[in-house]
Amino acid sequence: MRLRSIRLALASTLALLMLPALAGAQPAPSQEPIRYTLRFPAPHTHYVEVEASFPTAGQPQIDVMMAVWTPGSYLVREYEKNVENISARTRDGGALAIEKTLKNRWRIRTNGAPAVAVAYRVYCREMGVRSNWVEDGFAMLNGAATFITLADQRPHVHEVNVELPPAWHRVMTAMPDAPDGGGARFRAPDFDTLVDSPMVIGNPAVYEFTVDGKRHFLVNTGEGGVWDGAAIARDLEKIVQQARTLWGSLPYDKYLFLNMITESGGGIEHKGSTMLMSSRWATRTHRGYLGFLRLASHEYFHAWNVKRLRPFELGPFDYEHEVYPKGLWVSEGFTDYYGALQLWRAGLQTRDEFLEELSGFIQTLQTRPGRLTQSVEMSSFDAWIKEYRPDENSINSSISYYTKGSVIAFVLDAKIRNATQGARTLDDLMRTMYQRYSGARGFTEDQFRATAQEIAGTDLSAWFTRTLQTTEELDYAEALDWFGLRFRQHDELTGKAWLGATTRSDAGREVVTQVRRGTPAYAAGLDAEDEILAIGDFRLRAGQLATRLEQYKPGDSVSVLIARRDELKRVDIVLGNEPSPTSWRLDVSPDATSDQKAHFTGWVG
Repeated sequence: MRLRSIRLALASTLALLMLPALAGAQPAPSQEPIRYTLRFPAPHTHYVEVEASFPTAGQPQIDVMMAVWTPGSYLVREYEKNVENISARTRDGGALAIEKTLKNRWRIRTNGAPAVAVAYRVYCREMGVRSNWVEDGFAMLNGAATFITLADQRPHVHEVNVELPPAWHRVMTAMPDAPDGGGARFRAPDFDTLVDSPMVIGNPAVYEFTVDGKRHFLVNTGEGGVWDGAAIARDLEKIVQQARTLWGSLPYDKYLFLNMITESGGGIEHKGSTMLMSSRWATRTHRGYLGFLRLASHEYFHAWNVKRLRPFELGPFDYEHEVYPKGLWVSEGFTDYYGALQLWRAGLQTRDEFLEELSGFIQTLQTRPGRLTQSVEMSSFDAWIKEYRPDENSINSSISYYTKGSVIAFVLDAKIRNATQGARTLDDLMRTMYQRYSGARGFTEDQFRATAQEIAGTDLSAWFTRTLQTTEELDYAEALDWFGLRFRQHDELTGKAWLGATTRSDAGREVVTQVRRGTPAYAAGLDAEDEILAIGDFRLRAGQLATRLEQYKPGDSVSVLIARRDELKRVDIVLGNEPSPTSWRLDVSPDATSDQKAHFTGWVG
């Protein structure tokens, strides 16, 4: 036993001595890259044809896989469902056996070949920033939804060659050009970069500007003579300059705003680009134009916050399984806060427009019953099953880490400023976090909390526990006092009769879509999918609910005739007093002191 103990001790000592080297070690990359050729022989049919060459390293068989989700969007999307006609052969054309082994994996018998060629088609007709679209005028491709790769967990260089149809002339992507490339050959050092580099292919309108010696591109597909791309590029340049001021440097070689003007919406972040979707008419009104700039500002801020400064659970990426970070309230919520704040600082929106946006975050949070059910940490953890899969009860059972995270950023910003008498701000916290934790490891929630306490110079542990792990209401008093703000009549009611259910008009029917907890409709048992036929003894037609309720006062009791799964029922409801939609509107206090005014001025920078 003693000899065995000595041997075990020696083995443990050797293992400990080797740990530093092992911690930084990575598998050696394959010498031969994975190569892809993309073709669009009939783009109007919505297909891209992919031919991939995989090195085998002399193995008798290789496994290849396709990602089932993409970073930045926490939902398993099953991209492999769009793959068709997959086949394998040797370089000289000999057929090879290929079989599907999992929903997103295939096994290929190599017959000793040094490399195998795999051909497949991908159906591309989902207009979303996380997916693919191909039509006769352009192609939009995302890496996770397009490329099958080796499943051996080793780093591989990936080369992409795009064969352009005769009518298309340009490929726009943040992926590095291949050394022997031109305009349509690219080389990603690893699969992460391949996934992180969407492509827009066709004839987009391109506007270029330079900040800090780095080239930036606004890439518009579908302008239609409506968008003023040059003017928008000038405003994007102001956003980039403001971010440069905040962070101190630009962390990329080039950056692309890939803007698909396709009557859709949304955005997703990448290290060197963002994919945006918008309406042709989005910039025709001032409000719409600000909405687009806020989207672009949000996604651009991600170039730092989440793409480089990220919760540790997000890397290395596991493209085949869910990962469960609890810190998306920082990654997304803080980005929402800065997405709006940066526009104000860049002079692209007024003080009142910024306060309106911030008020919207608070209003959304404080009027959502789910804030009293789900903590912001659990909102992040449950992103895979709740954030992207809402149902009629989501408003009662969950809260968005975007919304609550943005409000937490506002409150924490004021808390740091107050604790340090304005010497430190949330900007200092974000810069310090970036300097310490933007490497390969990422940060833990404990590290974020500790750094925040260090910047604030005070113990925030109880506040963090209450704010992140419980459903207690946020306290706004400190933030309002520091900035000299107030809520416009917090408890204001409209005096209008209120049912507390939302409805839609559906083929002439008035159908309940959502019932919030704590409302008259919820207390009475009205349910989603109920069709409202009458109030009292009088028929209600689609679109008439609001005007009919104007005939009643808060406190009136009404009998509502509904159809529930074709069965007629009567529901008795005591109407409430409708809350004001502006009850959480932030205003500058008319009694603000000179110190508070100075604090407010310091906020914009």
